[in-house]
Amino acid sequence: MPKIKTHKATSKRITITKTGKLKQRKGGQDHFNSRETGNTKRKKRRDITISKSYAKVFKSLMPY
Repeated sequence: MPKIKTHKATSKRITITKTGKLKQRKGGQDHFNSRETGNTKRKKRRDITISKSYAKVFKSLMPY
């Protein structure tokens, strides 16, 4: 049985924490941020944890 390949685009966007949770950067921070309110800009700086239902999908794409 061959090894399962890691989906490289997913592995570049998502990190697995020590406890097994998945972290991801908030999207939409590249440009056009001057129109955003201060609250939105501040919230975009933080990483978000991926919900458990999506985590199953991403863990299958990143087996190692």
